[in-house]
Amino acid sequence: MKSNFYRIFIDESCHLENDHFPIMGIGYVKVNEADYKKIKADIKKTKLEFKTPTELKWTKVSLSRLPFYKALIDYFFSHDICFRSILVKYKDKLDHDQFNQGEHDNFYYKMIYYLLRPNNGSEQQYRVFLDIKDTWGRSKLRKIKEVFQAFHQGQSPFVQFQHIRSHESEFIQLVDLFLGAITFKARNEHLKSNANPAKLELIRYLEEASGYTLDEGTVPWENKFNIFDHQPRKRR
Repeated sequence: MKSNFYRIFIDESCHLENDHFPIMGIGYVKVNEADYKKIKADIKKTKLEFKTPTELKWTKVSLSRLPFYKALIDYFFSHDICFRSILVKYKDKLDHDQFNQGEHDNFYYKMIYYLLRPNNGSEQQYRVFLDIKDTWGRSKLRKIKEVFQAFHQGQSPFVQFQHIRSHESEFIQLVDLFLGAITFKARNEHLKSNANPAKLELIRYLEEASGYTLDEGTVPWENKFNIFDHQPRKRR
């Protein structure tokens, strides 16, 4: 029996303002509270079966670990887990003065809001866990919670925002894997002559499983594996 509570795990890729990447991604994995422990245990079991007990990350994708990552993708698409992301292309075109009150942080508040917004109209409640990064201090988590509380007139379905470390959460690690694949292709890294063949194969496998081209986004109503292709505007 499903619970009214869900856990949402958020991670970011190429998220810093001056990291020299024109692309960034932010995304989450959502799992029902009733399924959380079993799915977590299943992922840990898969790690042990493939003798990969360490943290799973896009940067660690290699030919020797390719069967393991494919098994994770198969598990994701056959179980009740959802992924949603925002792909920001041309990050260098962001106009913070015009659209974000001159603050880069305000852009991240907006991205978190738009990332979570599809859950606004539901009767469920959510605990939101974010990977600890320099961009997310406690004061910023309070700010995010205040934004949703104001929008919902004090009755926000997002009842908790909490930091956790990525190595402690298989779910954040799964977000890292998906976002890594999405931003890798959006940066055209797959076209380079020295591109990691294991990453190329994993992108192909993920696109085949999802039915979508990773750097082009998905249809807005896609619930299982959703990519919102965000095109920031720039003052003329």
